[in-house]
Amino acid sequence: MVAWLKSILKSVIEFIFPPACPVCGTPVSIHGELCADCWTAINWIDGPHCCRCGFPFASHFEFENMPMCPVCAAGKSELDWIRCACVYDDASRNLMLPFKHCGKINYSGFMSRAMIWALRDMDLSTVDIVMPVPLANKRLCFRGYNQATLLARPIANAINVKMDVDSVRRKYRDNMGHMNARARSENIHGVFEVIKSENVRGKRILLVDDVMTTGATFSELRRALVRAGAESVYGVTFCRVARCA
Repeated sequence: MVAWLKSILKSVIEFIFPPACPVCGTPVSIHGELCADCWTAINWIDGPHCCRCGFPFASHFEFENMPMCPVCAAGKSELDWIRCACVYDDASRNLMLPFKHCGKINYSGFMSRAMIWALRDMDLSTVDIVMPVPLANKRLCFRGYNQATLLARPIANAINVKMDVDSVRRKYRDNMGHMNARARSENIHGVFEVIKSENVRGKRILLVDDVMTTGATFSELRRALVRAGAESVYGVTFCRVARCA
């Protein structure tokens, strides 16, 4: 009976509010999905990539089964592994900035689904906790939501593990959007504090964020978690900067 009522309610909602692309409003078949034009505009990472950090390689190059980018080959990986759904460019920026700063939280649906797709080649049975990268309380109050939490919840549900938003606290620092790699690393240093180490000790943790620029945020959060006893730390984002250093 409950299932029947849910089905009727869904039909009524879709009749009143027919599914449309959340970006451009073009009619689509399912609520929350992108239209073909918006989908193809995004530079999805679906070709060869670094087996550790997910850095995309040119598709015409030939690689071994487990290729590594120069950074990971030199042992400088930020996490045990990272996966990202797409490249951060003009197309993804036009999605990311409104989602992150302008309240377009309805974008989280297709973003989180794309991130789940980006994890398709990973053994997620090893993940114990999904953890959105924390936001400082001051910034959370100003923005009204943590975009990483909106992305993390569907991922945690999809892989059937708990989401942890209570074990790490973040201090407020200046926005890093205008900073270079060195300034980002200095600005983020010491910003994370594990306040419930019993929740992370011995755990394998999947960090979730919207975008990876230099990896400084992931790197600093990993250091805090490892100091608190975490066994492994992984990462997934919707998009990432993919330029050579």
